[in-house]
Amino acid sequence: MKDPEQKAKIINTEIANRIKELRNKKGLSLSKLAQKTGFAKSYLSQIENMKREPPISTLTKIAYAFGVDIMYLITGQKSEEEEEKFVIIKAHERKTVNKSEGSKEYQYQSITYKKKNRLMDGYILTAGFEFPSEPLNHEGEELVFMLEGKQEVIYDGKRYIAEEGDCFYFDSNRPHYARSIGNKKAKFLVVFCTKAKE
Repeated sequence: MKDPEQKAKIINTEIANRIKELRNKKGLSLSKLAQKTGFAKSYLSQIENMKREPPISTLTKIAYAFGVDIMYLITGQKSEEEEEKFVIIKAHERKTVNKSEGSKEYQYQSITYKKKNRLMDGYILTAGFEFPSEPLNHEGEELVFMLEGKQEVIYDGKRYIAEEGDCFYFDSNRPHYARSIGNKKAKFLVVFCTKAKE
């Protein structure tokens, strides 16, 4: 039986391979993909060569650039649903996205995966009690609405406390991360905008 670190390594290897395979299939150089995503060419190269582990927000941006669903990058499974103008994801239909099984920082549940060609990706997140090993930093914007608990948020070097009912909206191209504080893990809705500003 594989331990969490081994599972995480396998998952990250598969993600890196799918990104490289899609890039080659679509005839995109790293430079071109960098232009489409807003990420540095060197950062994308590190992801493909498994030297950096991309967060969900980064994978969302890369998936959008490829025109595929983020779930394909993570699981390799293609969505069979036909495109609809209106979709509903019931609570029991949420897809848990454990990109790095065993990670104590964030647990994601996708609540938008059924809508094809979407401009936003929404998740219900649960944060651990420790900060991630490194801050997040990517193009786009994020909206976060606190559902329960309390979290300490560090954004561009400044500290904030967010509690149940609080909402914050920010440019995600500055270093940011968060952790739960108090007696229980914080749960919140986060929406990533995948379409870059013109």
